[in-house]
Amino acid sequence: MRKILLTGFAPFGAEKTNPSWDAVQVLDGQMIDDARIISLQLPSEFDVCLQVLEDAMRAHQPEVVLSLGQAGGRADITVERVAININDARIPDNIGQQPIDTPVAEHGPVGYFSSLPIKAIVQALRQHGIPASVSHTAGTYVCNHVFYGLMHLLPNHPSVKRAGFVHVPYTPDQAAAHPGAASMAVTTMTAAIRLMLETTLHTAHDIHVSGGITH
Repeated sequence: MRKILLTGFAPFGAEKTNPSWDAVQVLDGQMIDDARIISLQLPSEFDVCLQVLEDAMRAHQPEVVLSLGQAGGRADITVERVAININDARIPDNIGQQPIDTPVAEHGPVGYFSSLPIKAIVQALRQHGIPASVSHTAGTYVCNHVFYGLMHLLPNHPSVKRAGFVHVPYTPDQAAAHPGAASMAVTTMTAAIRLMLETTLHTAHDIHVSGGITH
């Protein structure tokens, strides 16, 4: 059976929940075509998160790996284009680590591009009334750490044909504690994730449309 590994994060910072996990866990065990979704919560901890991720990749040998994280303050679902080989933590992770200006992988390349059909995904989400855009930075915290680490692991996991990272906004409950912040319902995020996975499985080559920015 084909498998899809879907990951979200445990809460971090002052947050009591993490929308990436809230949205992901609902899909555990569901099917898309003939592929079964396996949902996994990653710890919001540098290095440990990658070991948990690699253990799951080795155990399940998925065809697609889609990792998601929280990007409080963003107004839409942002499909990440590139991961960079740097850790530069603004705040400590959940076990107090705060790496500054360190590489995710020693001697690794400067960056990796997502292998998801990122523009087709954005187009599909927008066509279904879900705000979405291409993002050109996954930050320098644990989300980027996982994105870069995931792509760096792929040569050792030939079952994986496509992999990448997506950020989701706060939930309304979270946004209530951050005046002025945008939010999105978890049910909308979950619907968006299914649509992203369907698009990934059904799109052989990404579409050629602009997803760039001017600044």
